[in-house]
Amino acid sequence: MDWKLVLQFTGIVLGLLYLWLEYHADIRLWIVGLIMPIVHGLLYYRSGLYADCSMQIYYILAGLYGWIVWYRTRGGSRDAGTPAKNRSVRPDHSVGRRKPLKIGHTPQRLVPVLVGVYFGTHAAIYLLLVRYTNSTVPFWDSFTTALSVVALWMLSRKYAEQWLVWLVVDLTTVGLYIYKDIPFTAGLYLLYSALAVAGYLRWRKQITAE
Repeated sequence: MDWKLVLQFTGIVLGLLYLWLEYHADIRLWIVGLIMPIVHGLLYYRSGLYADCSMQIYYILAGLYGWIVWYRTRGGSRDAGTPAKNRSVRPDHSVGRRKPLKIGHTPQRLVPVLVGVYFGTHAAIYLLLVRYTNSTVPFWDSFTTALSVVALWMLSRKYAEQWLVWLVVDLTTVGLYIYKDIPFTAGLYLLYSALAVAGYLRWRKQITAE
């Protein structure tokens, strides 16, 4: 059995489900996000993408964080993308709880911080790959990994611009995975790129409608 092929197709199914849930701002995306890193971690390890492999641990921890934030603020419910007038009326038990986490734009004051986190993470991962692994693509592996760290945190806060960061990651990953001979996963990330554009437009429209 070609486990590399099996892992690619399993990752594709989970990835598509994850994107559909993310597109609709559905809290269940975090559940899928806890399973998907295990599959991708095995695939990346077999392909020599060590930064991407180790990144899966962060994805699991960030997935737990994102689920807790969305659950506690009730901003990641299944009807998150449904206009308020079409939702069923429920008793308000939100006294003493956090305000609902709504989709919004990234605050300008956070942009320098996020940029700094990206550069620091990229540099640290790059040095680790160069010194302690036999990676043949240390710059690009650390580039996509560092951007993913930033994008996943932005997703946990429901910032619409997270889609744009993912778009850069996805387009870069397409070329990287073709080079690493995992074409089916590269095809998945090409689809991710198109959906990132659609997701960004949907979230922006939802911000305007609120």
